[in-house]
Amino acid sequence: MEDFLSGLTQIFAFDTLIYMLAGSVAGIVAAAIPGFTVTMAIVLTLPLTFAMEPLQGIAVMLAVYVGGYTGGLISAALLGIPGTPSSVATTFDAFPMARKGEAGRALSLGVWASFFGTILSTIVLVVAAPPLAMFAVRLGPWEYFSLIVFALTIVASLVGDSVIRGILAGLIGLAISTVGTDPIMGRPRFDFGIETLQAGLPFLVVLIGIFAISQLVSEVEDATSVRSGKSLVTGAIDFQTWKVMKEVLMRPVNLVRSSVVGVLIGALPGAGGSIANLVAYDQAKRASKTPEEFGKGAADGVVASEAGNSATAGGGLIPLIGLGIPGSAVDAILMASLMVHGISVGPRLIMDHGDLVYGMFIAMAVASLMMLVVSVLSMRLFLRVAEVPKWLIVPVVMTCCVVGSFALNNRVTDLYLLGFIGVAGYALRALGYSLAPLVLGVILGPIAETNLRRAMMTDADPTLFITRPISALFLLAAAASIIWAIRSHLKANRNTKRSNDAPAP
Repeated sequence: MEDFLSGLTQIFAFDTLIYMLAGSVAGIVAAAIPGFTVTMAIVLTLPLTFAMEPLQGIAVMLAVYVGGYTGGLISAALLGIPGTPSSVATTFDAFPMARKGEAGRALSLGVWASFFGTILSTIVLVVAAPPLAMFAVRLGPWEYFSLIVFALTIVASLVGDSVIRGILAGLIGLAISTVGTDPIMGRPRFDFGIETLQAGLPFLVVLIGIFAISQLVSEVEDATSVRSGKSLVTGAIDFQTWKVMKEVLMRPVNLVRSSVVGVLIGALPGAGGSIANLVAYDQAKRASKTPEEFGKGAADGVVASEAGNSATAGGGLIPLIGLGIPGSAVDAILMASLMVHGISVGPRLIMDHGDLVYGMFIAMAVASLMMLVVSVLSMRLFLRVAEVPKWLIVPVVMTCCVVGSFALNNRVTDLYLLGFIGVAGYALRALGYSLAPLVLGVILGPIAETNLRRAMMTDADPTLFITRPISALFLLAAAASIIWAIRSHLKANRNTKRSNDAPAP
């Protein structure tokens, strides 16, 4: 209790609250700009915290962290472009909802889902950090590879109208992830002697090119709508935030399930929001009584994605606090910040620095509340984007995409790749290919390859993938997921055939 009160006193100091509020605003704004990730915002914040007390500095970065997971929602809903990798699945339903004149409802659904997801993950963090951390640390490369195999079965839910095209898009994504330097041996591969490809295809450049550039090109394809001053979405500021809060709470099963998915994936080192939002979305679609509504503006899709990615913020702190193992790049930066202040991070952290740990728990809850307040108060301002005509907003967003891609590695060659990938994404979109499986392949490909090769280098016996219980459980889940997807597609095809064969009234 003494440690809890000490942490509470430090967090609720006036200057700490002001710094956290500024951090929350910075995280939301940075993540809303395509190409500027949560990690980049945290890195820029880190030097500013060196002069602060340890808990104060960590609290500020946690505010940026929580705000960043929500900020990606803004561009995902209003522009159809994920602001961060963790908001990819949000675009599937938030943007169609905004296009139907419900932009305010789409943003409100995402904000409230993010708030509740963060709160639920913080509760799990406080109650179950030690046992969940012990579970996460027991996973070896065999379990991680099997987990990624299970995650890849999500492709079956994202294929769109054509299974073949969806699978091909996923394979293209996996192929893209192999270009560049070998992650284990450090040797160049599949660059075909082209210098531009020697460094590989950066994930953010692929994400921006596939989603942003192809979307923007599609928007200006109709010259008439551009000249007329038509905006991307309509009916932007006609909504009631508190009514939407009740709508989110009326989906308790989806909200809790998606949050649990986010916590569990966040607790796995190397995973994170980019996987959690897709897995949560997939599980929501599978459990829905109306899966055909997903991708057309389903509220459950927005809630699942945003609750799932925001819950990873609390989940990622579980291995950091319990074992001293960073769960993601952001957690590694938090760990570095503690070490700069001379605090040793490891299993004894909660015993030696109890006030710091309890302060982090409190800071997570306070940061989520600040994120909610900032988002609700500024929502109408963000929704003004929907009133900007295409001829003005397209070049502005395009400029942000180019700047964000260049700022990633300060390489001009990345801009060439951005243009090429954008054209390729537009061509795939025009041919009816779903772009989500491609992005999923790019995200999961390197993780799957690295863990498969580590497993085989540790022990060449392939039976370990099915004799290790947790690995076998993930593979069984993957098999069940594939069977379920095949049955769903066959059932959908039969229903479509019946409706087509039915006589006209």
